[in-house]
Amino acid sequence: MTIGEFRLERWFAAWEFTAQHLLSASDCETMTVGELLELAGVPTSELLALRLGYSHSQGDPALRAVIARFYSALTADDILVTNAPEEAIFLTMEALLRPGDRVVVQTPCYQSLSELAVYRGCDVRLWPLLETTTSWRMDLDHLADLLTDGTRLLVINTPHNPTGHLPSITEFETILGLCAERGIWLLCDEMYRGLEHQRSLRLPAASQRYERAISLWGMSKSFGLPGLRIGWLALQDREVLESLVRFKDYTTICSSGPGQLLARIALERAGALFARNLEIVQANLGKIREFMARFREVFAWREPMAGPVAFARLRGGGARAFCDAAVGEHGILLVPSSVFDFGDSHIRWGLGRRGFSDGLAALEGHIKGRAPLGRLSSPDRLSYPP
Repeated sequence: MTIGEFRLERWFAAWEFTAQHLLSASDCETMTVGELLELAGVPTSELLALRLGYSHSQGDPALRAVIARFYSALTADDILVTNAPEEAIFLTMEALLRPGDRVVVQTPCYQSLSELAVYRGCDVRLWPLLETTTSWRMDLDHLADLLTDGTRLLVINTPHNPTGHLPSITEFETILGLCAERGIWLLCDEMYRGLEHQRSLRLPAASQRYERAISLWGMSKSFGLPGLRIGWLALQDREVLESLVRFKDYTTICSSGPGQLLARIALERAGALFARNLEIVQANLGKIREFMARFREVFAWREPMAGPVAFARLRGGGARAFCDAAVGEHGILLVPSSVFDFGDSHIRWGLGRRGFSDGLAALEGHIKGRAPLGRLSSPDRLSYPP
């Protein structure tokens, strides 16, 4: 079976490094190695002393020990470090799934959360979030119907990308209960954990509350350090973890030594990184609220609850055409819902970067028909679905 084109990644490959304004980035503002070391109070000599050899397949023990602090009742032995969260998703699908397995996936979603199960030959059923006049919500009755006795895996993402939705603790426990009643595995993408707009709304990691849950996290999103390319899985089931490690022998064997060292340094200062990134998100959230109020005839705004992303609906026209024009004519990168396989009416917004005000000003000029800021050309080799 041929794997489907990763539409979101191809979209960014076409524009990310040429567009002047990035208004749909899903991560937070990055920092230099020097800035990270200064924040952590770590001398450069610690990094320079690192030997560039192989590391443990399961991940550096010191790094796993620090990661385990974020999960009550889990230890370093319950953690698998991977080269990027994407590898973690791939390993999970390989280790858990067989052709014909029924998999239920919350949508819209990062494409690999569903596409890799399709590629494995599974029977993939979608569980979409529902849009109300003010927000997004889960249809738990629909989920209960989808989770038949033969379901092998449920895949959810909370805090959610691209909507910024966050379930209540009651809803979260209901999901865990539905899985437990049927013996279903749960993969919970928790990449935006730590960036809840209200700290009181933070949920526990799924792997803390359910023995068949696998929690996915990494340095790319809430920590604002995607260049480290470090992710991890946390789970209670040692047999499955051993299977994941064995599959990793066929992918990357072990993770980057410098990436793991810098990840450990960053995790020791996680609170400072969350505070820094939330400050940027909250400032940009205020700016986009004002923007959406001025252009309420163009967009229907749905307030996010967590993370640096939001999903607004266009009141007229197609999102793909709108985004094509914005980036092609004015150098403003926005992401249409078509790359999430979620219709053509929504646009994802990224609130985690500095320079957001300049991007909004450019977009305002685009909407009002001002002179373009420079035209970009999309590479001919890249194609996207309508």
